[in-house]
Amino acid sequence: MKRFFLIGATLLFSLYASAQHVALKNNIVYDATATPNLGLEVGLGKKVTMDLSAGYNPFEFNNDKQFKHWLAHAGVRFWTCEKFNGTFIGVHALGGQYDVAGFKLPFDMFKKLENHRYDGYMYGGGVSIGHQWILSKRWGLEAEIGAGYARMHYDEYAKGKDMPKLRTGNHNYWGVTKASISFIYFIH
Repeated sequence: MKRFFLIGATLLFSLYASAQHVALKNNIVYDATATPNLGLEVGLGKKVTMDLSAGYNPFEFNNDKQFKHWLAHAGVRFWTCEKFNGTFIGVHALGGQYDVAGFKLPFDMFKKLENHRYDGYMYGGGVSIGHQWILSKRWGLEAEIGAGYARMHYDEYAKGKDMPKLRTGNHNYWGVTKASISFIYFIH
């Protein structure tokens, strides 16, 4: 609890002391997967920001389909013009847990996911590029795509409730690690 308070106090003090912009975000790509999410971006300098985002999906669907997970991203962005305006490049770290089953993904990604359930955790990182458009003094729109690496640790089960564990494994994933189209609300 002390650590949480110390980190929170440090963040709040740094926001107040530097009088930088803050942006709250909602990723509509994540919304399309029924995953409630929230992002926060804080100015660190004239052309540098810190971006934090998280999403949580506790839902189960019909026919033994589920996409339960939580995922968090933390990153630093370097802006080509000024912060919160125009094009940026960034680096990000990610981490989360998942319990997914019953989905057929495009490009034959994770082929066994359609007939199996995977319960595990992951961590990784990557690089990204994006663009932010200012719509008004308080509102903006952002698009970002990132690629990198994620290490996934999992237990594999046959699809269905209360099925026995088939195996424990690991997977090294290289590919898209971040995709967002976000509505932004600026706090000045």
